[in-house]
Amino acid sequence: MKTLHSFALAALSVAVLSACDKAPEQKKQSIINNTQSVAEQTQVIAPVAKKVPHEMTIHEDTRIDNYYWMRDDERKDPAVIAYLNAENAYTDQQLAHTKNLQATLFEELKGRIQKDDDSVPTKSGEYFYSSQTRGDNEYPTYVRSTDAKGADQTVILDVNKLAEGHDYYSATGLSVSPNGNLLAYGEDTVSRRIYTVLVKDLTTGELLKDKLEGTSGDIVWANDNKTFYYIKKDLQTLLGYQVYRHTLGSAQSEDELVYEETNTSYYTGLGKSKDKQEIYIWHSSTSASGVSVIDANNIKAQAKRLIEREENLEYDISKHGDWYYIVTNLDAVNFQLMKVHKNKAHDKTNWQTVIAPRDDIKLEGVDLFANHLVYKEREMGQSRLTVRNLTSGDEQTLSFNDSSYMVHAYGNNELDNPSLRVYYASMTTPGTSYDIDLDSAEKTLLKQLKVVGDFNADNYASERLFINARDGVKVPVSLVYRKDKFKQDGTNPLLQYAYGSYGATMDPSFSSSRLSLLDRGFVFAIAHIRGSQMLGRPWYEDGKLLNKKNTFNDFVDVTKGLVKQQYGDENQIFAMGGSAGGLLMGAVANQAPELYQGMVAAVPFVDVVTTMLDASLPLTTNEYGEWGNPNDKVYYDYMLSYSPYDQVSKQAYPNMLVTTGLHDSQVQYFEPAKWVAKLRDYKTDDNKLLFKIDMEAGHGGASGRFKSLEDTALNYAFILDLAGIKN
Repeated sequence: MKTLHSFALAALSVAVLSACDKAPEQKKQSIINNTQSVAEQTQVIAPVAKKVPHEMTIHEDTRIDNYYWMRDDERKDPAVIAYLNAENAYTDQQLAHTKNLQATLFEELKGRIQKDDDSVPTKSGEYFYSSQTRGDNEYPTYVRSTDAKGADQTVILDVNKLAEGHDYYSATGLSVSPNGNLLAYGEDTVSRRIYTVLVKDLTTGELLKDKLEGTSGDIVWANDNKTFYYIKKDLQTLLGYQVYRHTLGSAQSEDELVYEETNTSYYTGLGKSKDKQEIYIWHSSTSASGVSVIDANNIKAQAKRLIEREENLEYDISKHGDWYYIVTNLDAVNFQLMKVHKNKAHDKTNWQTVIAPRDDIKLEGVDLFANHLVYKEREMGQSRLTVRNLTSGDEQTLSFNDSSYMVHAYGNNELDNPSLRVYYASMTTPGTSYDIDLDSAEKTLLKQLKVVGDFNADNYASERLFINARDGVKVPVSLVYRKDKFKQDGTNPLLQYAYGSYGATMDPSFSSSRLSLLDRGFVFAIAHIRGSQMLGRPWYEDGKLLNKKNTFNDFVDVTKGLVKQQYGDENQIFAMGGSAGGLLMGAVANQAPELYQGMVAAVPFVDVVTTMLDASLPLTTNEYGEWGNPNDKVYYDYMLSYSPYDQVSKQAYPNMLVTTGLHDSQVQYFEPAKWVAKLRDYKTDDNKLLFKIDMEAGHGGASGRFKSLEDTALNYAFILDLAGIKN
């Protein structure tokens, strides 16, 4: 029950936000400052957001959004900032008793990270490139040398120096010119994923005058060492849609537009063939993809489509001599591998099957070498790599020790490499890099992530099981726990995580941070729900568009199954998801709140209908193939039936921690802000509802390898406190 004192403070919150609306500009900040001062001296209560009814009508249906006013695209409205600050103050007050626990967790998480660390060098051109982290530095330093051992190592970019004076800093898309003399990279100091491309002369260490604004951050060099291609973004929708050709020394206004994407459902990307002869413009929507090709040796070359784009046709190409190897869904639900001479690629009837499609095995990608083909496939949720000799046709599938694991090839930049570089991990095995001989399959261990402290992999166990969903489908689940803390008797607290959208598959991988939960007796579960591609492409198709509710049902049914099999205490079940996984949290909270003691919803996409009806918002039109276009009544009705914000009802909800970043470019901050305000108004329980806003960060949270751990410590402290674990 609220006290009279609480009601008075609630009224104060409303009055403050209202006063900010009415006050002259010069007085607004003083109102906010005075309010913060009062809050510091008084018991902080949950902010009560004002209601300003906003009508939205479509398909003869009118929705009333009382919190639409929280949207401020400029992120400067004093009333909005005051509300967000009030939420942060309330969260800080409510979690004040966990400050010691948060500090303990942060030191644990930080303490497991090797402060002085080097990545495994990867060869590109004449150099071996790697990154270093040192001491308490938040960011990497990028280095290179002419041999793998680093005998003549030189620094090419120190991100720590670049980040000085910035609350947020991100460097991305590092790309060295073919002659090795120039380095282009993108920088973002706001966390909106709008990058400025800069070019550094590696022979002098000086920056060139070239400065390209409003880009995606990635560039691809032409072979003349003077020209590169980059993608420019729409500053409103944040969609990268124009490819420009830039010549060093010229103004950005003089750059040549070589491609413009007019279909706003497509993303645009850039790449280069492994033999460096072709530059690719990748086109990708949710259900179709393609490529346009540019001659890397001709700085006046125009982009040419390999084939005309077709609805529901997806393909990806890799160049090998005069041939293209094509991973495609052409006549293949789970994809197949085809090849074609590059001069005949425009006609699909010339495409020849190399690896035929299979109903139960999904082909995920290929990597080509001078005399070998490496392909990755997934069967019953487990991925594997197979090496084929292109001359003899002989094959060998690579084997690993764990029964359930993740593996992928990386850093294989050269056609003539004699070995395959792979990254391998399981839920109990830290990330490991190997070079694998392409002829003998002999593995050479290059590095395994060092977990500082007394970590022993033998103390932990991982399981893989299938749980029946309500429609009879078996959902894969990956589990990990500490052996001496676990009893399969329904007494362990359990945290269940999932994503379940865009076909993104969350493989069972290692996390040193997760050890802080496992060592305190938690079981951690990844539910590989529909909407991912864990069980192939049909698994994705069955969790999108008008099948989206399968994603939410799977998560709930996995929870029930794990409790039934006594992997977790029914009174100590927790859930976590972010972004589209935050949408999952919102839908599950509406559907089955009684199952969960607590939830963490990070940067949650919860206002599905309103966002998908607003083409001016970032990423909306690209997402029609995932969620549907609500301008079509069939999709509107279906989306409305599960949209977390629209479906908030007068019922009890779990304890919840909701997080966002003010500058989030993927899910705008006002979605969770509105959701929290509406939940507060509707929920009938006394459980915690906390909203934490990083006023400096975006979708990925804080930048820096240690600073970001504060977010993890906060999330874990929230969960552990609810589980009655105080240290």
